Amino acid sequence: MNAVTQTRDKTLESTPPARQEPALLTPVDVIEDATGITLYADLPGVARDKLNLKVEGDQLGIDAELALPMPQGLEVSHAEVTLQRWRRTFTLSKELDADQVSAELSQGVLRVHIPKAAHAQPRKISVQVS
Repeated sequence: MNAVTQTRDKTLESTPPARQEPALLTPVDVIEDATGITLYADLPGVARDKLNLKVEGDQLGIDAELALPMPQGLEVSHAEVTLQRWRRTFTLSKELDADQVSAELSQGVLRVHIPKAAHAQPRKISVQVS
């Protein structure tokens, strides 16, 4: 476990959903490297048009919905899964550049990369000899 998830002053902090609609918390892996943070969220079966990813201020929100289509003319005798909704909100630290978020959905996994801001990037300082 890295320092991001171990300390109270987190680079990325998950917060509970704001709305009261029933929603599942999608499992998320967070990986940090020198360039930023990458989130991997499991969203099996979610279509791109049913996925909403947004940044508002220092909040990153993931909303997704999976509605199983019901063929016309069929009647449901038993259904355990009719609609699944996932929701997750993260608080972004000032070390991250929220204007440069990129995302990709592939095979049911959402990958979100948030680079570190320029001021938080490691930089080399040259030493002058006098």
